Amino acid sequence: MSSDLHAEIHEKGVAALSRALASREVSSTEITKHLLARVTAHEALGAFLHTDPEASLAAATAADSRRAAGETGALIGVPLAHKDIFVTRDMPTTAGSKILADYRSPFNATVIQRLIDAGTVSLGKLNCDEFAMGSANENSAFKPVNNPWDAGRVPGGSSGGSATAVAARLVPASTGTDTGGSIRQPASFTGITGIKPTYGVCSRYGMIAFASSLDQAGPMARSAEDCALLLSAMSGFDERDATSVQRPPQDFHAQMLQAREGASAAQPLKGLRIGLPREFFPEGLAGDVNAAVRAGLQELEKLGATLVDVSLPRTQLAIPVYYIIAPAEASSNLSRFDGVKFGHRAAQYDDLLDMYKKTRAEGFGDEVKRRIMVGTYVLSEGYYDAYYLQAQKLRRMIADDFQQCFTQCDLIAGPVAPTVAWKHGEGKDDPVKAYLADIFTLPGSLAGLPGMSVPVGFGDGGMPVGLQLLGNYFKEGQLLHAAHALQQATDWHRAAPSGF
Repeated sequence: MSSDLHAEIHEKGVAALSRALASREVSSTEITKHLLARVTAHEALGAFLHTDPEASLAAATAADSRRAAGETGALIGVPLAHKDIFVTRDMPTTAGSKILADYRSPFNATVIQRLIDAGTVSLGKLNCDEFAMGSANENSAFKPVNNPWDAGRVPGGSSGGSATAVAARLVPASTGTDTGGSIRQPASFTGITGIKPTYGVCSRYGMIAFASSLDQAGPMARSAEDCALLLSAMSGFDERDATSVQRPPQDFHAQMLQAREGASAAQPLKGLRIGLPREFFPEGLAGDVNAAVRAGLQELEKLGATLVDVSLPRTQLAIPVYYIIAPAEASSNLSRFDGVKFGHRAAQYDDLLDMYKKTRAEGFGDEVKRRIMVGTYVLSEGYYDAYYLQAQKLRRMIADDFQQCFTQCDLIAGPVAPTVAWKHGEGKDDPVKAYLADIFTLPGSLAGLPGMSVPVGFGDGGMPVGLQLLGNYFKEGQLLHAAHALQQATDWHRAAPSGF
């Protein structure tokens, strides 16, 4: 391998690495060694919680053997890393929590297994907010994650480790999960691309549950093309997940390219109607974010898209609705972490009840405890009807708002977050402030819609800004086509933080 190629490996995304591997320009072993060295060199970012270089190199060697034997899968030999919310048989799975420190699962999550079967090489497990509860990746029980664009700022959450690892060129792609914006918001804050597919498109089997009716897996990478390749491998029906949608396997990469081939070279988005909800551009939206998003929208217009004014009148209700439903589901899901069958158990206790109390008090962090308490409250007798059932009714109304919009447009666009990434510690003492940062991502999550974050420039302090694109159910191919067309015409997604 030439020194020039060695220097360029970490600059290549999934699609570029796939082509280099197919042409035997480089081997998976060479790529893996190079990236493992980068992971070690940039430990201070806090992105990784666990690595196993020996296992990674063994997987790379196996991938090289598959290529040598004539296999041609696009992902064979491509390295990536996984959010530590997915259980893995050969590496610890903690969900960023002390209560699961050193836990090892007897099986792989379906999403992980499918990527292994596709030939990918795992470089390790990535840091995240504890049980995926957070918007800054400061809630990890082990260490915070730093934003590579400015180490004094947060990378977003809960998939902050996944976003930082991709943005810092430690991996070409990663897995993430999105419950209320946990793929899209950190992708926006770090200048990468991320997609949350329609609820049920990716299996939740082996994904440690936060809010079961909202959690969804998705890829995070440099570009829409990279995300399309990964989503094709990750998705599909899984009989072990009762919420998995029974659909034929989808090749999102092929769908994206076919849409491009059938379009005008100069205006590949001609005929596409993009709705701009007035509620996504309120007076409180930061000026730098608004300017960057408007610049992205102008580029979409140049590519042939038509911008349409629409309304999502119940947008403001998304935060109270989400923070009733999600904690309610969390309080139920997290009851299994009691020190009996697996995970942390208090060393000293008087009886079974005392063991439960001490184990959970020691094992859970403040934010997790806060959401369990809120969830237990809204599910309790006398409050279930007043809070939980009302929130579910409003959730349906929020979903209906989107369906009304989609009679007027094909996609919906707006900012991912009201501001660029904030400084470490700014949201620690005011949880509600952090919750409000999810105002633009929560409505789509409550409706179960697919959504993306696509880089569209920079705001104050040179921090990245993402454009959110939302589609109707199972319109991932249309979303990826629009994002890919934008990225073919612009260079925002190619920008890298200084020093990486």
